[in-house]
Amino acid sequence: MIALGCDHGGYELMQEVIMHLEKRGIEYKNFGTYSKESCDYPEFAQAVAHAVTDGVCEKGILICGTGIGISIAANKVPGIRAALCHDCFSAKATREHNNANILAMGGRVVGAGLALDIVDLFLDTPFSEDERHIRRIEKIEA
Repeated sequence: MIALGCDHGGYELMQEVIMHLEKRGIEYKNFGTYSKESCDYPEFAQAVAHAVTDGVCEKGILICGTGIGISIAANKVPGIRAALCHDCFSAKATREHNNANILAMGGRVVGAGLALDIVDLFLDTPFSEDERHIRRIEKIEA
């Protein structure tokens, strides 16, 4: 199951992501927001991050206006490796190399077509299990 969260700046793009996940038959849990009304992204970042670290969800997707604030907030939760990705290479590499467990994007930065490609790469790319990547992740989490 994928944990989803966004603020008002990411609401419209999140609706596209939700439709895409439904077409792919991927289960998700939406932690909000549920409208374009102004709100505070840390609430949604923390809800998604805790769903991932608690094992309720396997991975997460967070969207705010730029993706920056929501990724910073998520990364405050121990065990989270949220990666801000606005291109396909980064989405693939962060899964292979960093075993990132949350994808962050900016709803005002990336268009829907590219965002859905990024989502697919993030969800479908496995961690490489290379010793060097495991060692680096262990150093991050120390």
